[in-house]
Amino acid sequence: MTSPLDLAPVIPVVVLHDAADAVPLARALVAGGLPAIEVTLRTPAALDAIRAIAAEVPDAVIGAGTVITPAGVADSVAAGARFLVSPGWTPMLLDATREFGVPFLPGVSTASEVVALLEYGVTEMKFFPAEAAGGTAYLTSLSSPLPQARFCPTGGITAESAPEYLALPNVGCVGGTWMVPPDALAAKDWGRVEALAREASTLRLTRRV
Repeated sequence: MTSPLDLAPVIPVVVLHDAADAVPLARALVAGGLPAIEVTLRTPAALDAIRAIAAEVPDAVIGAGTVITPAGVADSVAAGARFLVSPGWTPMLLDATREFGVPFLPGVSTASEVVALLEYGVTEMKFFPAEAAGGTAYLTSLSSPLPQARFCPTGGITAESAPEYLALPNVGCVGGTWMVPPDALAAKDWGRVEALAREASTLRLTRRV
């Protein structure tokens, strides 16, 4: 499949407490132009939410986030996840994702972690926590010595700061939550979610030179 980094400028990072919200939320995000959706494994409803989106929203590319164990890998793929995201990585976790053959964005925040993943042949990674780990300045510093690494920065990114990340040559997309605000989820205001997603989908990747 197409890399998750190349589907849209933004991957919504979603925490769902009620699996019944999964399908209408995913439909709103897809209608707004954000087909790649990361549902984090932080709640008991997460796997059911992934399963529902995979079954009922064919235009969504559903992913599982906060995948930190081999069991989480297996459960996510069984539920229908088409890509996996983790805040970090270990050799055991990397082996588990390779067993299932799905795209995996392992989390990194240091140059040594990036180099270690490159040794494994991994070139696409999550940069997390993006703002706390150095933000655009840190990613800019990585681009010259490690040009083969591409990132999806996630963690503290907003609609206002996203364009700065997207302008970097080693950033494929960003992850964020601003298009799925908690009050909109609580109110089931899917129209607002779609509008925010549409704004996010129009962010242009104007690369720095």
